[in-house]
Amino acid sequence: MRTIGPKDKPLAEFHNMLLTAVSPRPICFASTMDKNGNPNLSPFSFFNVFGSNPVTFIFSPARRVRDNTIKHTLENVLETGEVVINVVNYAMVQQMSLASCEYPKGVNEFEKSGFTALESQLVKPFRVKESPVQFECKVRDVIYTGEEGGAGNLIVCEMLLMHIADDVMTATGGIDQEKIDVVARAGYDYYVRASKALFEVPKPNRNLGMGVDELPETIRLSKVLTGNDLGILANEQHVPDADSIEVFKRMHKELQHIHNTYAREDVQFTKAIHQLAHQLCEANKPVDAWKVLLS
Repeated sequence: MRTIGPKDKPLAEFHNMLLTAVSPRPICFASTMDKNGNPNLSPFSFFNVFGSNPVTFIFSPARRVRDNTIKHTLENVLETGEVVINVVNYAMVQQMSLASCEYPKGVNEFEKSGFTALESQLVKPFRVKESPVQFECKVRDVIYTGEEGGAGNLIVCEMLLMHIADDVMTATGGIDQEKIDVVARAGYDYYVRASKALFEVPKPNRNLGMGVDELPETIRLSKVLTGNDLGILANEQHVPDADSIEVFKRMHKELQHIHNTYAREDVQFTKAIHQLAHQLCEANKPVDAWKVLLS
């Protein structure tokens, strides 16, 4: 493994390595306005939500790496203390990218990128009509992490209002993760389309999993089962009982085949059992995987 300090490479190169390693990152499409009423629209991927009571967002228009200048968004929030954070989905990603062009101060990125400006209710900056979710925010603090190129300027915002498009809502009033179709930033010119990469991992805090340390050594040290497999198995509270294992064994033809074929070949038998358990873990069937391993 290579070990690199923050000063071991040229800043631009190290900056790109960071953005590739820490990815994907949600996108803050920030709408601001200067003291004269001129709108500005720009995306930032140094961004996340950090609390729900009060709702707190932080995003960072970092100092430019190439020339150590600051961005119009930072200038505007320092002048007015307001921002609208617009969520970016796949349908608008190309226009969003166009808005990231560094147009001269005073140029309206809404017009340049073809977005529709909607009046906000509690703040002066416009909302982006095409965005599926928009947050009207007050700026509560700005934290400066340095004065050199690449340094962050953390804009701490409190949400005042949230606007949600009807077509991304669920029947029960939530937001449908696939319908919202958000995109996230990766390194270089890459983005991630979240709806095409969704998978579920049951939260372990609902129940106390047994833990990897409680797995039998033959499972824990398996050359077939992956770390993800071990995590899935160890997230269960209890192993299946003997009766349920026996019923499963009688009904599962592939498991019967393994027992019949490799009954006298310990190494091949273990490998085949673990391969089948691996397939079941990948199919998110941890109980069945346990039944196979304990059969």
